[in-house]
Amino acid sequence: MILVNTDYVPGKKIVKTIGIAKGSTIRAKHIGKDITSAFRHIVGGEMKEYSQMLEEARQIATMNMVKEAESLGANAVINIRFSTSAIMQGAAEILIYGTAVVLEDE
Repeated sequence: MILVNTDYVPGKKIVKTIGIAKGSTIRAKHIGKDITSAFRHIVGGEMKEYSQMLEEARQIATMNMVKEAESLGANAVINIRFSTSAIMQGAAEILIYGTAVVLEDE
């Protein structure tokens, strides 16, 4: 599966536009990680627990989008975008979406 944030793939042509493919997940860290992050918030520095949580969420959301695109018959997703929103303290939703297409060599 080809994944790009541009509206084309060099050396390929779009032979079919299928539609929007999306994937999302809502992730949260356990209370111990929240407490550790709260201390970091007081003294400053990167909140590694949340950085890790968001990275994991992006990977899961991307896998979900790829599965949806494959089920639609696509071999690529172009114009990919990410969106993040806070659901509650310590939990975030990651949404990834793009246009599912079928590409062929030019």
